[in-house]
Amino acid sequence: MNGLINYVSCGALWLGLLVRSPDLLRHRHDPYLRAICAVLGLAGLCFFLGAPPTVGAVNRLGGVPNLAAPLTYAAIIAYCAASQVLVVHWRGGPGVRRTSRRWILACTGVIVVVAVAFALGDAPVERRTDLDTYYATTPFLAQMIVLYLVTHLTAVTVTAVTSLRWARRVRGGLRAGLTLMGAGALCGAGYSVAKLVAVAARWSGRDWSALGTAVSPAAAGLGALLTVVGVLVPLVTPRAARWSGARRTYTRLEPLERALDDLLVRRTLRLPRPRLTSPAALLMWRQTSIHNALSHLDAYFDRDLFDRTRASALGTTADPEWAEAAAWAAVIVTAVRDEAALGHHLPPARGAGRLLGRIPGPAGLARVADALAGTGPAAPATRAGTAPRAAPAAQTATMPQPAPTTPTAPASAAPTGAT
Repeated sequence: MNGLINYVSCGALWLGLLVRSPDLLRHRHDPYLRAICAVLGLAGLCFFLGAPPTVGAVNRLGGVPNLAAPLTYAAIIAYCAASQVLVVHWRGGPGVRRTSRRWILACTGVIVVVAVAFALGDAPVERRTDLDTYYATTPFLAQMIVLYLVTHLTAVTVTAVTSLRWARRVRGGLRAGLTLMGAGALCGAGYSVAKLVAVAARWSGRDWSALGTAVSPAAAGLGALLTVVGVLVPLVTPRAARWSGARRTYTRLEPLERALDDLLVRRTLRLPRPRLTSPAALLMWRQTSIHNALSHLDAYFDRDLFDRTRASALGTTADPEWAEAAAWAAVIVTAVRDEAALGHHLPPARGAGRLLGRIPGPAGLARVADALAGTGPAAPATRAGTAPRAAPAAQTATMPQPAPTTPTAPASAAPTGAT
């Protein structure tokens, strides 16, 4: 009698509504967003009004026994209308507004009939949990009960069929969300079916009220959980995918940052590492450190070495992007060695050429890091039966490798070459 399932389900649905509210405020004229928020809000209201403590409070404040029943039924039917409007907008095509208006008018008519039937019926005994079966044989109230249950069953069945059918034609987070919403609608159908079976049993003289007081709330609660997760999954999935991609790129750039670590520490070119931040912010931090180091090394880049290494790698792999990355790996390692050896002396003029304007973007830096790590694409076979071979940067340019450095805590000073 404490209504825990109802209140937990209501909280989950209204939490989903709270998450979608910022989007609704930014795009308040978007009918699709309005329909989603209406579904979440009205579904939560159904659970709130159906909780036994709320039922008792509404009946007491209204001064009418069982007044909470038609109010709850009205909320359920309004939820059905919102669900169908959402389905109509999912389908799209011509006549969306006309079809939505018809569903709204039809459900409004059902609400009016429910109110009239309750006014004509006689329900003097307050029933907080089993009103459906208790008054299943009472004139007008029986028709009211069957009408709202059939309306709800029809709406959730259409929602389930449409969601699951559409889920077969899409991929990713949208597919998962639609599948969950379809499963939630099927659980909602279980709510109506259980109550209808209990009502039918009451007509035949049997007492199966447990179907309406135990099975139906459980099915409705599970349906609410699946529905709110289904609504949130398409919203969360793209953000999670961005974070996952940023984390992978951040890890992939580690060999390049490690090659520049000694320079970054000596010249205080690395920003302080951010704490308790998103993967995207960590990726930006690592990319900024790498760009600071490359900007400082610009005068030490050997253009002739770059061109020779690129030509050699291109002839080996026939992959222009990988050849570019291998050339960058060669000149970066050489520039780091020369900068450390010369110290404050002028950089060598022979073979030097400004390459800063050609520094690769984020995807290119990742390929440079792969080249430094010795991983890369296989060269295409020159004839049938010839096994392809990889061409890492170390094979495309003959140069001494710097000794590995132990990662040092980033300096707190601001970078001198921040870009």
